Amino acid sequence: MLKTIVAAMAAAGMALSAQVALAGGHSKGIQEFRIGILGGENQSDRLRSNECLRAKTEELLGVPTKIFAPADYNGVIEGLLGGNLDMAWLGASAYAKVYMTNPNIVEPVLVKVNTDGSIGYYAVGFARTDSGVKSLTDMKGKDFAFGDPNSTSGFLIPSVEIPAAGFDMTPGTYFSEIKFAGGHEQTIVGVFNGDFTAGVTWADGLGAWEDGYNSGALRKAADAGLIDMTELVEIWKSKVIPEGPIVLRTELPVDVKIKMTGLMAGLASLDPECAYSFMAGEVKGMQPVTHETYEVIIEARKKSM
Repeated sequence: MLKTIVAAMAAAGMALSAQVALAGGHSKGIQEFRIGILGGENQSDRLRSNECLRAKTEELLGVPTKIFAPADYNGVIEGLLGGNLDMAWLGASAYAKVYMTNPNIVEPVLVKVNTDGSIGYYAVGFARTDSGVKSLTDMKGKDFAFGDPNSTSGFLIPSVEIPAAGFDMTPGTYFSEIKFAGGHEQTIVGVFNGDFTAGVTWADGLGAWEDGYNSGALRKAADAGLIDMTELVEIWKSKVIPEGPIVLRTELPVDVKIKMTGLMAGLASLDPECAYSFMAGEVKGMQPVTHETYEVIIEARKKSM
C-alpha cells in the first residue's frame, strides 16, 4: 500500500503542500518520533542542520520529535535494529547491514534525486594540492584516510574498487597506513589540515569542484567554511553508487508512514532551504525507491565480510 502511495506522490509531481497540511494533527499509535542522523559532521552541526526537519515533523505528527546523532554509523544502525529509531537517511552500505541483520525491521521509501535527475553519487579520493599527490599512483608509501567501516563511499566501495584497480589496501603493502577518521567531515578536515595525506568522501559529481560539487560532504564542509576547495585536488573517483534510502520503521502506523513519506517527498518544494540543509546541498527532490536498488550493494557487502 505504502509503495503505491509513494508512487502516486511522485506521479503527481511531488505537489504535496496541501496534503501535508491536511495530514497534521496527533498521529495515533505513537508517543514520539525519533530520527537517526548518520555521522559525517560533528554532532552539534548535525543537530543544527536537521532542526528544520525535526520541527516540521513534530508539527505534522503532533508528537515530540527527537534527532539522534550518534558518534558513528553503527549507532544509527543499532538504533534501527533495536526499534529505537523511526526514520533515518541511510547510506547504501548501512542499509545493507540493517537488511542483512533483520530484513523486516525497516523499509526504504525514498531516495534523493540530484539536480540532473540521477539518483547516484561517487566516492571521491582527494588530497591537498601542495602534497604532490595527483592520483593513486602517487600514493605509494603514504597514508590513506577513510570515514567509517559502515560507510558506502567512505569505505565499502573504495575497499572493492581501489584494490581492483591494482592498489593493494593491506596496510603497509602499497599505502603506508589505512586510517579511519570517524566520518566524512573528519576525513575532509583531516586532509585539509595535513593530518592525512589523502582521504575519501562522497559527492554527487555535479557542478564545480571549487564549490565542493553540487551536493555531498565536500559541499557541506565548504559551505561551513571548514575548507577551501581550491587547496584540494581530486585523485580518484569511483563508479556511480546508488544513493542511500530514506527508511521508515516497518511497524510504524500506516498513517505515520504516509505523512512522513509525503513530508520528505515534498521537502524540496515546500522548503528548499531545509532540503538543502538536510540533503547536503542542491537537489531536485526525492523519488520512490525499493529494496531492489540496493541488492548490488548487499552482495558487495557480503563479499567484503
